[in-house]
Amino acid sequence: MVTVRREKDSMGAIEVPADKLWGAQTQRSLEHFRISTEKMPVSLIHALALTKRAAAKVNQDLGLLAAEKASAIIQAADEVLAGKHADEFPLAIWQTGSGTQSNMNMNEVLANRASEILGGVRGMERKVHPNDDVNKSQSSNDVFPTAMHVAALLALREHLIPQLSALTDTLRDKSHAFADIVKIGRTHLQDATPLTLGQEISGWVAMLEHNLRHIEHSLPHVAELALGGTAVGTGLNTHPEYARRVAEELATITAAPFVTAPNKFEALATCDALVQAHGALKGLAASLMKIANDVRWLASGPRCGIGEIAIPENEPGSSIMPGKVNPTQCEAVTMLCCQVMGNDVAINMGGASGNFELNVYRPMVIHNFLQTVRLLADGMESFNKHCASGIEPNRERITQLLNESLMLVTALNTHIGYDKAAEIAKKAHKEGLTLKASAVALGYLSDEEFDAWVRPELMVGSMTPGR
Repeated sequence: MVTVRREKDSMGAIEVPADKLWGAQTQRSLEHFRISTEKMPVSLIHALALTKRAAAKVNQDLGLLAAEKASAIIQAADEVLAGKHADEFPLAIWQTGSGTQSNMNMNEVLANRASEILGGVRGMERKVHPNDDVNKSQSSNDVFPTAMHVAALLALREHLIPQLSALTDTLRDKSHAFADIVKIGRTHLQDATPLTLGQEISGWVAMLEHNLRHIEHSLPHVAELALGGTAVGTGLNTHPEYARRVAEELATITAAPFVTAPNKFEALATCDALVQAHGALKGLAASLMKIANDVRWLASGPRCGIGEIAIPENEPGSSIMPGKVNPTQCEAVTMLCCQVMGNDVAINMGGASGNFELNVYRPMVIHNFLQTVRLLADGMESFNKHCASGIEPNRERITQLLNESLMLVTALNTHIGYDKAAEIAKKAHKEGLTLKASAVALGYLSDEEFDAWVRPELMVGSMTPGR
C-alpha cells in the first residue's frame, strides 16, 4: 500500500505519495491528463530549474527573498540540474497550454526539497512556499516561455550547430578530394552535361552553409527572455530591475547571450521566435533530405544502378536476399526529415493560434522543437560517421557512364549549331551508335574534330568547389 501525505492548494486538499517531492497541483495534473506517453522533455525541465535558480538569486540580491531560502532553492535547483530527482517530473506534454502545471511541478519540487535542506519537512508544513518563494516575481506565463527559449537556444548551440558544422566539414573535404573526377550531370533524372564529383558535392556543402547562417540568424530572437513580464507582460509584482538582472543571471550561468525581451507583450503572446527558428530547421531538413536522396541514388546498385559512388556497408539489408546491403543511413535521414517537416506544421499551427495576451500551445511547441533539434543533431552525427565520411568514387563506373552519355554533344553547339548537334544525338540513340560514329556518318565533322571539340574535362567550367 502506497503511503500518502496530504497537500493543499487553492482548490483544497489532495493526497500525494509520501515519497514524492511534488505537491497538490502536480498530483491534480497527473490525475486529469492521462494522455499518451509523451513527457515534458528533460532539457525543458532543466531549463525550468535554471530559470528558478536565476530568479532566486536575483530576488535575494534585490532584498525580496531571504538568503537562507534563496540558498536552499538554488541548491535544490542544482540537484535537479545534476540529474537528481528525475522521477519527480512526470507530467505529460498534453496539459494546460501555458505550461502552468509544469511550472508548478518545478515550484513544488524545489519548495519541498529546499524545505528539507533547511531542516524542515515536505508538505503543508514546509519552510519554503512554492508560490511565495520559488515562484516569487514570476508567473507561469513568463516562466514557461523563458524556459522554452533557454532550452531551445542551448540545444541549438550545444548539439545541432556542432553536428551541422562537422557534417559540412566532412562533405567539404570530399568535395576537394574529388575535384578532378569528371562525371555526367543529371537534370530531370535524365543525362545532362558533365561536372566534377567535387562540384556536385560542393553544392551540398553550400546548402548546409546557408542552413547554418539561417539558423544563426534566428538565435538573437530566441535569446530574448519573457521573464519579468509576469501574467500579461506588464511586469506586475516585480522589481523594476528584476527583468534585466534575471536575464543577465541566466546569461552568466549558461554562458549564452540571453537578454530580457524588449517587449514582454510579444514575448508572452507569441511563439514567433521558435516558429521562425524552426523554419530554419525545416530548411535544414529539406537540404538533408535532398543530400541523402542524392547519395543513395548515386550509390544505387551495386550492378544495376547508377553506382558512381560507394558508401559504407554497415549491416545486412535483407532477411531473404543474401548479400544485400542497403543505404540505411540515407533512409534514416529521410525519415527524420519527414518528421521534422511534420513538426514544423504543428509548430506553425500552434504559433498562429495564440489569443490576446498569451499563447496556449507552448508545451506542444517546445516538445516538437526539441524533438526536431534532437533528430537533426543525432541524424547528422550518424550520417556523418556511418555514411558521408566513407563516400568513395567508383571511377570505372563514372568513366563508363560519362562516355556513354549523349549529352556530351552539347559541346558541339558552338561549332555546328544546336540543330545538327541534336540530329547527331538522336541518330546515335536510335541506332545505338557512339556520338562520334553518328557525327561522322552524318558528315558533320571528322574523327579529329570530334576528339578536339568533345572533351568532357573542358566542359565542367571554372567553378571550383567552395566558390
